[in-house]
Amino acid sequence: MSHSEVHRSHRVGWLRAAVLGANDGIVSTASLIIGVAAASSAHEGILLAGLAGLVAGAMSMAAGEYVSVSSQSDTEKADLAIEKRSLEQDFEFEKEELALIYESRGLEPALAKQVAEQLMAHDALGAHARDEIGISETVSAQPVQAAFSSAGTFTIGAALPLAAAWVVPGSQLIYVVAVSSLVFLALLGGVAASAGGASITIGAIRVTFWGALAMAITAGVGRIFGVVA
Repeated sequence: MSHSEVHRSHRVGWLRAAVLGANDGIVSTASLIIGVAAASSAHEGILLAGLAGLVAGAMSMAAGEYVSVSSQSDTEKADLAIEKRSLEQDFEFEKEELALIYESRGLEPALAKQVAEQLMAHDALGAHARDEIGISETVSAQPVQAAFSSAGTFTIGAALPLAAAWVVPGSQLIYVVAVSSLVFLALLGGVAASAGGASITIGAIRVTFWGALAMAITAGVGRIFGVVA
């Protein structure tokens, strides 16, 4: 009988950036629209603020993700360079070090040494990167991928409350944007949880709660500091 397992850890990099971007897009743009609307601004001003928030937010997310993930990538490359020098200077010591790691994970000393020898004969740097440093191709930093994922999903997320604000002007705008954004957040949380193999209900509740809190606080600030024209 064949047995198939579906693992999702390879999705960690782009999924984290995508969920962060979409969540930030919905929450920040909806909060901005609600805050400006609560200050009794004209409909055109509300839409302009929302559009400006979409563009600025998408660019900020792309730049922020690229810079932060590039820093992670630089650190990984520096660690790999250190490990490569160590292998060149004292190969046998590195082999013993790797064997000790396998021993600590439950292998017998003789077997641990044999495994270390065979893995290092195949790819010494790869073996140490994976088992000593904790770097693998699955979870290694991908700055460009993270930047595009985050900016793209931010734009999509921000466009949803902006579209709601454009369709429903007037006194109902705040309520429509708030309710529709909470629905979008619940869907996002559920989809993200499903993609990651987690509980859909918990994921939806978690994202919706924090989104609702952000919008409520922003609406309060708009009410307090808003000036009726």
